[in-house]
Amino acid sequence: SVPPVIRVYPESQAREPGVTASLRCHAEGIPNPQLGWLKNGIDITPKLSKQLTLQANGSEVHISNVRYEDTGAYTCIAKNEAGVDEDISSLFVEDSARKTRKYCLGIGNMFYVFYEDGIKVIQPVECEFQRHIKPSEKLLGFQASFCPKADGDPVQRCVWATAVNVKDKFIYVTQPTLDRVLIVDVQSQKVVQAVSTDPVPVKLHYDKSHDQVWVLSWGNMEKKSPTLQVITQASGSVSHHTIHTQPVGKQFDRVDDFFIPATTLIISHVRFGYILHKDDAMLQKIDLETMSYVKTISLKDYNCIPESLAYTHLGGYLFICCKPDTTGAVLPQLIVDSVTDSVIGYNGDVTGTPHISPDGHYLLSIDDAKGLMRIQSITVRGEIQDAFDIHTNLHISDVAFQPSFTEAHQYNVYCSSSSQTDVLFMELSSGKVKMVKSLKEPIKAGEWPWNSKNRLIKDSGLFGQYLMTPSKESLFILDGRLNKLNCEITEVERGNTVIWVGEA
Repeated sequence: SVPPVIRVYPESQAREPGVTASLRCHAEGIPNPQLGWLKNGIDITPKLSKQLTLQANGSEVHISNVRYEDTGAYTCIAKNEAGVDEDISSLFVEDSARKTRKYCLGIGNMFYVFYEDGIKVIQPVECEFQRHIKPSEKLLGFQASFCPKADGDPVQRCVWATAVNVKDKFIYVTQPTLDRVLIVDVQSQKVVQAVSTDPVPVKLHYDKSHDQVWVLSWGNMEKKSPTLQVITQASGSVSHHTIHTQPVGKQFDRVDDFFIPATTLIISHVRFGYILHKDDAMLQKIDLETMSYVKTISLKDYNCIPESLAYTHLGGYLFICCKPDTTGAVLPQLIVDSVTDSVIGYNGDVTGTPHISPDGHYLLSIDDAKGLMRIQSITVRGEIQDAFDIHTNLHISDVAFQPSFTEAHQYNVYCSSSSQTDVLFMELSSGKVKMVKSLKEPIKAGEWPWNSKNRLIKDSGLFGQYLMTPSKESLFILDGRLNKLNCEITEVERGNTVIWVGEA
């Protein structure tokens, strides 16, 4: 069992009398913790009324028509058999709140969208542009602009592939046609550095545990000489450069992809990553700190060349989607025990690309060829439950998880389509499905060479209400609480690289 870890939102807020205030609490632990609330140190349960209610299994305090006497420190407490954690959300009810509210948005809680005409910083509630960083803007301290004009192109255009958020301080973003990574400073909203990489950098991952950004480059558009590089001290205000990882028997050209498990509230340190080699039935286990290979996990007995991976800390399982074999037959997913590095066997008859919810409790597998999504829950003891199926011809491009607004310890999932104009919404606990329709055509898959996600969908963090998904020429912001479209922002072409920046 693992003691609870808790987060509240917001940490503090000012409200004028008569409006509604909500205070939210998210806790993780094994087993799932029980939640309770105190106001100024006293249990609020006896005080509950029409005006003061608990929602979403007690994870949200909802106060309608706030009064001066609602001002106070609201403590959320999470308990399970392994321990207790608590955090405070403060509410101030005051007349002047209306005047100050406009300016306390700060630089956090924004979507950064990288598109042909530079970078747009967008505040999702009112769908306002906070800033447009144009392609002609100079790199800090240099004469060159950050998206130089290509030969023969009358317009200055940017080409981006992927980006990562580094501690809400910096955004690292690849420019695959310029063989470099740009670093955007969130505080000043400026491009502060360009880091040269191997040719055609296409994928980034921020390894929070060691504060480093991993870069996969293809070498050329035919992916002929792919390499892995690492940028260390990623959140430091230092001059950055890349380091090559140790080659395997001088075979740099074998790296097909890499996978590093994400950190969560309760798993704050990740020690190992995995490298997938072209046409090899194995995983290479890598020590993230020393950037060196530690072990080869053979998948030969199962004839599995790994294509994609997902990891859950519940049971410590890696789920592996294998490439179709030479006859085109599709194998079920393989399960590997990440503690012993041994193959446990097939995941029943479940096929497709695996995705794990942030709390590790749900495995969502998408088999595009069969038009099938399968959802399995995983217990705290690591038991993998039977799947329920959802049939869809949506051709799913990307997946985003969002904590439920109606139930504690639950997640909803949003799926964008690589060819259609709808987004699929699903409640993982019940399997209830809804479509958000008419979100225009995505960029065609053939026009987005960098990865298989030609239509991203991006959530806005642990307490975020909004999601963003780009079409070919505009951006759509969805409201996850109300399950509907919030707004469309037009004239943003090829904005398929999106990052959410929370409050640093």
